[in-house]
Amino acid sequence: MQSRKSSGRAVGLSAAMVIGVLWAGAASAHHSFAMFDSDHQVKVTGTVTRFDWTNPHIYLFVTGGEAGKDAKPMTIEGASPGILNRIGWKFNMVKAGDKVTMVIAPLRSGEPGGLLKEIKLTDGRVFNNGGFAGPSQISLKDEK
Repeated sequence: MQSRKSSGRAVGLSAAMVIGVLWAGAASAHHSFAMFDSDHQVKVTGTVTRFDWTNPHIYLFVTGGEAGKDAKPMTIEGASPGILNRIGWKFNMVKAGDKVTMVIAPLRSGEPGGLLKEIKLTDGRVFNNGGFAGPSQISLKDEK
């Protein structure tokens, strides 16, 4: 009888470990920043065409680009609404038509878009993207 209980515990523990490993793998794949080039951050300016305050990430759709380059539609990914809310963001602080300046980690693929590091709103307020994305290498706080 003792061996059956031990065997049952071993199977249960093994199953829990397998589930844990699979779950951790899925979570790390979802939260990977490998598609973004955080070593070569750029400053972009543009006009917001849409702002999606949705889980698991917010998205800014902007027409703009780096200084001296042609404006193009870009998709900028941000942290989750929960993280952003805790650092002062609000669901209605960005609207279509707003002019914004952002520091982003561009997509490694070269497609227009990237990971938000910092944003300067029309009213001059500056917000970051929470700690998970890493710090901005370019500060927008001292810029006029």
